[in-house]
Amino acid sequence: MSDTSTLLRQQLQQLEDALREAALWSAQPPSEQAMASTMPFMYDTLQVEEWLQWVFVPRLHALLDANAPLPTSCSVHPLAEHEWTSRLPNGTHGAALKLLAEIDATLSKA
Repeated sequence: MSDTSTLLRQQLQQLEDALREAALWSAQPPSEQAMASTMPFMYDTLQVEEWLQWVFVPRLHALLDANAPLPTSCSVHPLAEHEWTSRLPNGTHGAALKLLAEIDATLSKA
């Protein structure tokens, strides 16, 4: 396993932990209809934390498990920052934002 793969797996686990800590992790999956969205980030049916939990994290793990090529650029942090800053003013999402910036940087260097 490459250094990038190892680092990315660690970052994904830390992201999950940070989302749980911020109460942004759900035990209930979105509906099939919500998951069928064709919009970028499924923004018409999911909140960014739902997309991270049910799409982004699992897809990156699947790529890592298959030893498939990873995306060569990633810009999830700005979307999450925009949505959470307006919707979650208490700031519990700060650790998750930091990790998303790190994941963006890791994938953009890969």
